[in-house]
Amino acid sequence: MDYLNIKKNDILPVVEELNLLLAEYHIYYQKLRSFHWNIVGKNFFDLHVKFEELYGDARLKIDEIAERILTLKHHPVSNYSDYLRNATIQEESFLKRDAEMVRAILNDHKQLFIQMKNVMDQAEKAEDEGTLDIMGGYIASLEKSSWMLNAWLTSGNAQLETTLLEEATKA
Repeated sequence: MDYLNIKKNDILPVVEELNLLLAEYHIYYQKLRSFHWNIVGKNFFDLHVKFEELYGDARLKIDEIAERILTLKHHPVSNYSDYLRNATIQEESFLKRDAEMVRAILNDHKQLFIQMKNVMDQAEKAEDEGTLDIMGGYIASLEKSSWMLNAWLTSGNAQLETTLLEEATKA
């Protein structure tokens, strides 16, 4: 780790948290692909494009996280079974309405934020400025995506659907 000026023992917790973030992103990515493929209804065109944008971004982050782990002289976890076992984000049925899909994605964002914070806590302890910089950019990007999805969710169409669903479940 001489070229990074980071002590090898200090970086291991960072790598462990990055591997957990990698697992979260893989499950999130696949859920986005599933929602992209299976969205139907009047919001199809908007959400089909948005889900593709989000999974494209997730795919880039997956590669960057793995490459950061390699830069830190460790190996990224690369088995899907490990991702499923270690991620807090869970697979979901694609049989959801558009607003349910968006809510599921926003819930995943919460988990991604938590894991990014865990990475940052360990990176700060290790004085790993490179990882801190990467995570700062990821957080800003995820905040913007979350804001946009939440704005869509509170728009007239989604709000009407939510109200109708709530009334139907009360009956």
